[in-house]
Amino acid sequence: MKEARVFKGPRVEIHDVAIPSPKPDEVLIKVIFSGSNPKDWKMSEWVAEQDGTNQGDDIAGYVQSVGKNVAEYKPGDRVAAFHVMRTPSGSYAEYAISPAHTVFHIPDKTSFEEAATIPLAAMTAAIGLFVRMGLPEPWQSTSERRQKTGVDGGLVVYGGASAVGAFGIKLAVRANIHPIIAVAGRGTSFVESLIDKSKGDAVVDYRKGDDSVVEGIKAVLPLGKELRYCLDATSEHNSYQNMYKVLSTNGGKITTVLPGKEYHTPSGIEQSLTTVGSAHTDLKDFAFAWFRLMSLGLQDGWFSGHPHEVMPGGLAGVQGALKNLKDGKASAVKYVFRIEDTEGVSKDHAKI
Repeated sequence: MKEARVFKGPRVEIHDVAIPSPKPDEVLIKVIFSGSNPKDWKMSEWVAEQDGTNQGDDIAGYVQSVGKNVAEYKPGDRVAAFHVMRTPSGSYAEYAISPAHTVFHIPDKTSFEEAATIPLAAMTAAIGLFVRMGLPEPWQSTSERRQKTGVDGGLVVYGGASAVGAFGIKLAVRANIHPIIAVAGRGTSFVESLIDKSKGDAVVDYRKGDDSVVEGIKAVLPLGKELRYCLDATSEHNSYQNMYKVLSTNGGKITTVLPGKEYHTPSGIEQSLTTVGSAHTDLKDFAFAWFRLMSLGLQDGWFSGHPHEVMPGGLAGVQGALKNLKDGKASAVKYVFRIEDTEGVSKDHAKI
């Protein structure tokens, strides 16, 4: 099969490799579309042993075969999945492997390209909101729970047009968390389509400068309430520094997504790091439950994928996409790749 390997630069090479076999608790998926994420170029540059590896983690396609312990899926099922990061058999290939607990069914009305935008980014948002900050999940949104957590003071989603930020907004809306104050720039119009201004939700434009962001957030906070929560899907360009100026110093919480940084959090504010790799370790049960709820959301219509662009050339388009991500050219868009568009891949690849 064809597989794309990512080298620092980013530079991508396509190789012929053997089709992997699933272990007892794994699923082998014929990849129809692969998604991409900023970490895909970062790993090859930041971690020496990851240079020249298949960095794809967002899978959408058909189940090809399953391990002996897997009962939930069968060959031919339409699924999306989150591959274990920094391991072989990722999504930049004709076939990929995922643990069964991070595979989920996708309804017929959800396209493979839309589904490929979901796994890594949506799970990052879910972990950030409901684990790292302990916000009430949709089935916990009672008035007593809301009062106890102080969520009525609002939630800031910094980087609302990013995939993680947008999914965070969608999940917060489902959990009836308002007001949602989204910080965005070029993607402001997209973010406005996700929020409910009748419930106090608002968008603050970061392009007007840091002081304007701080004042803009303060201006839309509920009267008499303290801001206690921020999902920082950016974690750079002064995002968390701006939030330190508006978060309550009496139990405010901010969760960030970039590791290896010194956040210098003020006293009275709790900073946590949201690492989506936890979905394959200590948060296995959480990931199992939430991916299946996302599947239900796709069917019922309250959940959806991220806006996306199909890059030409299949796996040959990975290099250009990762360069765009590195250069900061992506706004309110995920780059996805149709595997059968790759040179040397059968045009029947997308068939069951």
